[in-house]
Amino acid sequence: MNIRTQKILILLADFIFINIAWIVYYYIRIETGWFKVLIMPEMYIPMLVVYLYWLIIFTFFGMYRTWFAASRFDEISTLFKTTFVGIFILFFLIFISDYLEGAESSIRILIFIYWAFLFTFVSIGRLLIRSFQRGLLIKGIGRRTAVIIGFNPKGQEVHDQILEHPALGLDVGAYIAVHPENVGKNYKDVKVVDTFDNLLDIIDNLNASEIIIALEKENHDLLVDIISRVENRGIGLKIVPDLYEILSGQARTSQLYGIPLIDIMPELMPEWEKRLKRISDVLISLLILLITLPLNVLVAIAIKLDSKGSILFKQDRIGMNGREFKIYKFRSMYKDAEKHTGPVWSTKDDPRVTRVGKIMRKLRIDEIPQFFNVLKGEMSLVGPRPERPYFVEMLSEQLPYYKRRLKVRPGITGWAQVKHKYDESIEDVKVKLRYDLFYIENMSLRMDLKILARTVLVVLFGKGHYS
Repeated sequence: MNIRTQKILILLADFIFINIAWIVYYYIRIETGWFKVLIMPEMYIPMLVVYLYWLIIFTFFGMYRTWFAASRFDEISTLFKTTFVGIFILFFLIFISDYLEGAESSIRILIFIYWAFLFTFVSIGRLLIRSFQRGLLIKGIGRRTAVIIGFNPKGQEVHDQILEHPALGLDVGAYIAVHPENVGKNYKDVKVVDTFDNLLDIIDNLNASEIIIALEKENHDLLVDIISRVENRGIGLKIVPDLYEILSGQARTSQLYGIPLIDIMPELMPEWEKRLKRISDVLISLLILLITLPLNVLVAIAIKLDSKGSILFKQDRIGMNGREFKIYKFRSMYKDAEKHTGPVWSTKDDPRVTRVGKIMRKLRIDEIPQFFNVLKGEMSLVGPRPERPYFVEMLSEQLPYYKRRLKVRPGITGWAQVKHKYDESIEDVKVKLRYDLFYIENMSLRMDLKILARTVLVVLFGKGHYS
């Protein structure tokens, strides 16, 4: 069963069982006569509204994401938490409505009876689908091929678990050696077919969709090479981590029946957080553009009076997934500042910066027009700063992992911006890259709020420029 079919079946099952839960609740609440009914309510319109409500809640909480090696217990646990939060939101909405209308409070508690029906019926629906899917995988339908890089006990332990749990839907197609002397060996009838130099050919020949990386500690420098080779090919990448990485909490791990695995390209944020982040981006950007409108007019006049050239500065930048876009800023440099030098980083006391530009940069006012980029979906409030195509190409050659910054929407501010000064050299870029990667691996709304709060302090106290 492919991912698309799987999601359609889950959506269909949820539609059926959410509505069954409503019908059963309606029957008990209205038809049995066990509870006092002042006004006979509609059945079908509220049923549709309630379904749409749960569809939004489930989507926000990632109930329709692709699960890797998650057990049915994990899924039902997540369903429990999701419906619990959803029902409390409903409870407070009803509480406010009852308060305004002076309705009886005893009726409000019935919503928890509805919750019991909802959780039970939706759980049944999901268990039916997952059991059906599991049955197909065990029969060999819809299975995926995995390759293991590294012929060693770590890789063989993962191989054993995959063999013991056929419901995972994975078949180990081959081992790929780090050291040429291991080519030709085999474990449990799976051969070491080649070295990782021919990784892409092996993947194509086996039609592999999952790679499990089980490198020895002394081979960790190969990791970047492996990741960069398979990037953008839609292949799942998982690492068998060292014990240190697990104990220190440096790795975001998932479990494969007791064996921890690091998702190299995991879903960086749950679906509901991604959506909430986008909604927050739009609302806050609109608010800031409205509030700063008088200031923006004054800034525009000041720029025009101070030096020749346009008010706005537009430049090509690289955004999420390598897409180019035009970034907007208030012009803080003289016109054609890079005409004779080409792209260069700004420095402290840069003579290209105008008098008004120095003030704007100090207070970060020059960044305000970027809220239009946020509204257009090209940027976010928080994320790694977008860089020019020239620098992206140059830095990608010099710095492994640099293009991983392009996995997320670039931001007006970021962890690197509040922790380090403006770029003046390649060393600054290296430091900031570490901060950017830390942000990407730990993205959350909580992290965004922390960065926004620090940005306010940076703006108020003028830190983080060239100091």
